[in-house]
Amino acid sequence: MTEETIKTKFSEPIFNRSHGRLLMPETRYWPTRMWKSPWRLPTYRRGAAVMAGILSGGAAAAWLLGEAGPRVAPLYSLAERYALQQGVPLFLVATVWTLIKAAVLLAVPLVNALFAVWWERKISAHMQSRMGPMYVGWWHGALQTVADGIKLFIKEDIVPECADKFVHLLAPVVVIIPAIVAFAPIPFGRELVYADLDIGTVYVFAVSGVSVMGIIMAGWSSGNKFSLLGGLRSAAQLVSYELPRTFSVIPVIMLAGTLNLSAIAGLQAGYWGGLLPRWFIFYPVVGQVAFAVFLIASVAETNRIPFDIPEAESELVAGFNTEYSGMKFALFFLSEFAYVLLSCLLMAAFFFGGGQPPLPFLGFLPSWAWFLAKTLTLIFCFLWFRWTFPRFRVDRLMNFNWKFLLPVSLLNIAAAGVLIWLLS
Repeated sequence: MTEETIKTKFSEPIFNRSHGRLLMPETRYWPTRMWKSPWRLPTYRRGAAVMAGILSGGAAAAWLLGEAGPRVAPLYSLAERYALQQGVPLFLVATVWTLIKAAVLLAVPLVNALFAVWWERKISAHMQSRMGPMYVGWWHGALQTVADGIKLFIKEDIVPECADKFVHLLAPVVVIIPAIVAFAPIPFGRELVYADLDIGTVYVFAVSGVSVMGIIMAGWSSGNKFSLLGGLRSAAQLVSYELPRTFSVIPVIMLAGTLNLSAIAGLQAGYWGGLLPRWFIFYPVVGQVAFAVFLIASVAETNRIPFDIPEAESELVAGFNTEYSGMKFALFFLSEFAYVLLSCLLMAAFFFGGGQPPLPFLGFLPSWAWFLAKTLTLIFCFLWFRWTFPRFRVDRLMNFNWKFLLPVSLLNIAAAGVLIWLLS
């Protein structure tokens, strides 16, 4: 078909008075010719200027706020002194303080889910030329996620007649509670941690592993063969990929000599030659292999594409959560993004120095700002993968783990031992 025939077949290009032409007037195809020199486009330059303004404003706000961690302890001391003056028991002050910190910790995965869903829509819009997320819902679709939350909140909760109703109700709870509790020992910045545990690394891996039971419960209790298959797939995948994921962290623990996440992040302070950060990612071979294995296994652990075999909409309709609706479904959705955030926080702490700045002269920003920036960069990678890679076939997914990732992670532990011997 010639270009002249195509021109006569289609109507005139759609014109949007607010945003200009959506398609080139010559073709009706995606305007690849426009992007050969994108900086010539006013909209491209305007978007880059807005992004630069947002980043600059965020950096300025972080600099003005400063370190938040050292300000928390004086607040607690002030509350204790006030309680003593008023005759309030100190254990009651400690209880209220713990509940306040728990509420803040609970808000982390909730806010993350709202932001991550909106951000994922934006990334998909740019990568696959989707126009909806650009316009629907006020500024760049910002209110679309809020509308989704309201929809899930008021949607009817439907339970199949053949389902085990008690287990069906309990499964989302078993999934979401470990996803929230696992954030407790994560150091969000200097002196900014809910529970500074000496075995924080073991705690995170042990608690987060409980969610697998909730997924199996959801698949079994639904009375649906597709849900059951999704739950069994999930159990096989998550248990399998948990092994190389755990083994990939052992070289970091060997080099740091501690299981405390705050200590691991703190030991990466300083610079080699006054320029290269002493992050574990820069340790020769061992650091890069450990990070690659942890990243790949974390994508599989969070059921993200290309490892979304437990859900696999084209094969299993939605997998283990097929028979869930309303807030029950939202809890599964919330836990998935909570584990994405948790994995990125762990990678920032294990391999990228936590809140340590990448260059010495950038230390004017507080540690929590750098930790947040590294985490958001890693979350972008998770979202990027979804719109880039095709899904694995289930047998190849398991072969990739047992025949490649697991042996590589074990060899990397041996390499870490050799590196420690050479450095000693």
